[in-house]
Amino acid sequence: MSTPLNWPEGPILLKNVHGPWTALPPSMAEGGRDGLVPTAIALRDGAIAEPRGDETVLDLAGAVALPAFVDCHTHLDKGHIWHRQPNPDGTFQGALEAVRGDRGANWTGADVATRMGFGLEAAYARGTVAVRTHLDSGDHRTESSWNAFAEAREAWAGRITLQAACLTILDEVESDAYCAMADLVARHRGVLGAVTYPMPDLPRRLDTFFRLAAERGLDTDFHADESLDPASDTLRLIAEAKIRNGFEGRVLCGHCCTLSVMAEAAADRTMDAVAEAGLDIVSLPMCNMYLQDRHAGRTPRYRGVTLVHELKARGVNVSFASDNTRDPFYAYGDLDMAEVMREATRIAHLDHPVADWPASFARNPARAMGLSAEMNIGSLTPGAPADLVIFPGARSWTELNARPHTDRLVIRGGRPLTATPPAYDRLDPLFETPRPLSETA
Repeated sequence: MSTPLNWPEGPILLKNVHGPWTALPPSMAEGGRDGLVPTAIALRDGAIAEPRGDETVLDLAGAVALPAFVDCHTHLDKGHIWHRQPNPDGTFQGALEAVRGDRGANWTGADVATRMGFGLEAAYARGTVAVRTHLDSGDHRTESSWNAFAEAREAWAGRITLQAACLTILDEVESDAYCAMADLVARHRGVLGAVTYPMPDLPRRLDTFFRLAAERGLDTDFHADESLDPASDTLRLIAEAKIRNGFEGRVLCGHCCTLSVMAEAAADRTMDAVAEAGLDIVSLPMCNMYLQDRHAGRTPRYRGVTLVHELKARGVNVSFASDNTRDPFYAYGDLDMAEVMREATRIAHLDHPVADWPASFARNPARAMGLSAEMNIGSLTPGAPADLVIFPGARSWTELNARPHTDRLVIRGGRPLTATPPAYDRLDPLFETPRPLSETA
């Protein structure tokens, strides 16, 4: 990260910048190219303001300025265990078994808190202002993980808005133990989450799930259809259950990979139900491409990225997020939403034209998380917080997505951050036997 040596005090006018039209006043929607519009942004008293003429002017030579990022689907409790527990074959099943083993052996409250804090430091330094994490729940480790999250939420207040969703399966949704877990989530002001896959009586189980959420006033979050089985159509069942139960909370569904391999008529029927129910959808392209259709010695044919263009065309709120970081489900990543945006643009063709896709990395996920409109997240209009990310080396969409831009400037409350991502050796004390640097996935 680079920081201007002479960043001035007082009001500032960022002159000669390019911002996404989705984050600017409606009157500025025309006149740009590649979804970016030339503009000037005034910063005053920690907020974006109308220019008054008394600001110190900084000419940014056409640099791209984006609203600070929102990452609505992560796994902070799993993050950075690869050094200790890699995935033996890179498959989804290998990931499940590897995480299960590491969780049982190592996930004390202190271990989870250390790795969670490491991930949040990276996200903060990269320009993220809000994060929703899933927390593996439903066993003896549940309470310690949620306590670690509660401590992190308090420690990061004012820097990153944190939410957590329990990650469970619906097999025991009708049990007393599941009700007790839902109560724990409610005490922590969390989100009721679940993984859905084809199972007996799923509609009935979903009815129970939505009832538990409604009774506790909780929003919901699903891992839905994270496979390449075209017969897995639980996303449609979630939409139908939301409508059937009159559930009024938000419902965010992640992955939804099977849409990419369904027959067109079946996919259309599911997406129509999603739109009717008002579900939010988040795509996790990097993790899905890592896991899906992986077979030893065989090049992958199908990549599992859900049908974001078709969903958006139906008016569905579509976001992108980072998902896992350096754990058995994804060996890479750094909670860097600029990387997610760059890769999603290539993987899902969010270009030619760029249109309003930049909103899917800030405004849309903020909406999916239920963050109030008054917070103005994802906006560069007067009255919004002066939280933005400036890319000095990029003046256009192609320049923005061509490089990692480690020279980006993160502005929070109108001031540049000096924070940098933490060094990996900070985590060494968690690993009894450090793995050789030459060892790879």
